[in-house]
Order: sequence, then C-alpha cells, then structure tokens
Amino acid sequence: MSQEPNRQAVKNELDALALAFFRAVSFEPGSAPPYGDIPALFIDAGLLIKNTGAAPEISSVHEFIAPRQALVDGGALTRFREWELSETTQIFGNIAHRYSAYGKAGTMKGEAFEARGMISTQFVKTPEGWKMSAMAWDDERPGQTLPG
Repeated sequence: MSQEPNRQAVKNELDALALAFFRAVSFEPGSAPPYGDIPALFIDAGLLIKNTGAAPEISSVHEFIAPRQALVDGGALTRFREWELSETTQIFGNIAHRYSAYGKAGTMKGEAFEARGMISTQFVKTPEGWKMSAMAWDDERPGQTLPG
C-alpha cells in the first residue's frame, strides 16, 4: 500500500510557505519588514532570481535581503506589500513547483509604485519539511502582461 502523504496536506504546507514569503517582504509605514523570516523558508543554497531586465540578477537568500534592508534602513523604501493574485501548484513526490501571478505596491523615495508579474517557485521536501529551493520572477511591461 502506498505511503504517499495526503496531497492536500502538502498543498497546505506549500500555500503556507508562499504566504510566509509574501508576509516577510511586506511592511507598512513606520514598521520594519520581517526580512529575518525569509532564510527559514529556503534551503541553505536557495536562490532568488530577479529577471526583469536584460540579464538575471541571481542572489542567495542573504544577498536578496541585504539591499532591501539597506533601502529600508536608509529611508528610501518606506512601504512595500506583495501578494499572490492566483497560483498553479504541481506536486510530484518530494518536489513541487508553483507558478504565481502577483501584485506589489510600495513607496520608494516618496514615490508610490505598483506592478504585477509572475513568480516561479521550486520547492523540495527536506528532513525538516518543505522548503523553497529557488524563486524567479519577472514583472509586466509593455508587450508582456498577465493573462486576463
């Protein structure tokens, strides 16, 4: 008899990881972002890949956090919120993939901004539970928009 874990239980764990990531990068004016929560969501060698320009910006978890923390500490980034609009998650044994449409909004140097895009997240099951192994994203721009 198969010992495959309950698929919905795994999906719930992956949903919780995704939500925890969005919460860890979001903050309101006068509060501090909980960036310190991000490393626990990823495997030690986890990667975050911003691919919104001509070449991908590939970062370790700590390399991802450092410049964002500097923007907050220096007063340039005073508000940021990111949220999932929709998702498709595929699970196979000890690996999973989530394709998420997202929205983001914030205030940088006194100017409000908003954008949407897509995030591709890979997950792996570890002895400590499910973790993110890689996340790559790209934003909407002219000629590249989210499907209706």
